[in-house]
Amino acid sequence: MAELGLRAYRFSISWPRVLPEGIGKVNSAGLDFYERLVDALLANEIEPVITLYHWDLPQAIQDRGGWISRETVHYFADYARVVVERLGDRVSWWITHNEPSATVILGHFFGYHAPGIQDPFAALRVGYHLLLSHGNAIEAIRPVARRPVRVGITLNLSPVHPASNSEADYMAAQRMDGLLNRMFLDPLFSGRYPEDIQARFGFLLPEISPEDARVISTPLDFLGVNYYSRTVVRHDPGFPLVEAIQIQPEEGEYSQMGEIYPMGIHELLLRIWKDYCPSSILITENGVATPDVVDSDGQVHDDRRIGYLRDHIAQVHRAITDGVPVQGYFVWSLLDNFEWAFGYSMRFGLVYVDYGSLKRIIKDSGYWYAQVIRENGTVSC
Repeated sequence: MAELGLRAYRFSISWPRVLPEGIGKVNSAGLDFYERLVDALLANEIEPVITLYHWDLPQAIQDRGGWISRETVHYFADYARVVVERLGDRVSWWITHNEPSATVILGHFFGYHAPGIQDPFAALRVGYHLLLSHGNAIEAIRPVARRPVRVGITLNLSPVHPASNSEADYMAAQRMDGLLNRMFLDPLFSGRYPEDIQARFGFLLPEISPEDARVISTPLDFLGVNYYSRTVVRHDPGFPLVEAIQIQPEEGEYSQMGEIYPMGIHELLLRIWKDYCPSSILITENGVATPDVVDSDGQVHDDRRIGYLRDHIAQVHRAITDGVPVQGYFVWSLLDNFEWAFGYSMRFGLVYVDYGSLKRIIKDSGYWYAQVIRENGTVSC
């Protein structure tokens, strides 16, 4: 990181590593590990940006009901307090949750991710409890931080486009936008669900009490935005509740994991600024998976990743010039890593990892990004 000139490093704390049973006895060795990491970052003038929850719930809490249970809201606040009491004298930037919609939709609606539940009622309760736990965590963090802190949440957001000009596809896109974007943004900034989501899912949604609304909409110091691509949908009554399905436009350019659509990040940032007016935005993830290999010269020539990052950073710059308060940008990811349901088959890193030997090679994109950092902006090469 120091060689590349990174000024900040976003990483996640593992709840099971800190509290193996989810509550109760703290694993000091786990916190010692993160303390060493934070100290090493600061020694190299790299700002630590910590995410408290990136989908790894302690099994003991899952056995008690997991995020379906409201008790987990309180367990999460206790966990946040434990971590911040240890690291809050050195860390100023805190993210409560990474992509809560993934926990809701992938973990509890479709069941692709842990805990593998397929239950719309459970999924919407999980979304409610994640939002509430976010607000509770903010209230737990600030009193024990021992230094001024900035606390936010990271959402994976996407502009939703209809597949055609038909009224049916337009309405399908509205419903999907409500499910993917507004169902989290609206409670965070206004303390209530969007009206159209309440009308369609009201019989499944937990009712937000006035006190819960206050906690959920606790003011953010920043909003984290993860962006990879747009979402294009068409009307499909075969899919219950949303009656919409995502499609891949034939004319699009594609990576291993979806369409490459740089203009979408500019569109998204302008929409967030216009509709919600956050005080600050961080791009907390943006990147692309490519089938990287080590070439005969021992290097990794990932020109496609360079093109992806160049085009997206240019669109972020456009948004800044349009007045959007983007304060920082993080590439996903520093290293090739474990991509959940995809395992190690998808490589996102600026640094190549040989999984057999753990040897690391800075890719061409890593050296390119180092130049972007030096110039604090876009570069043409």
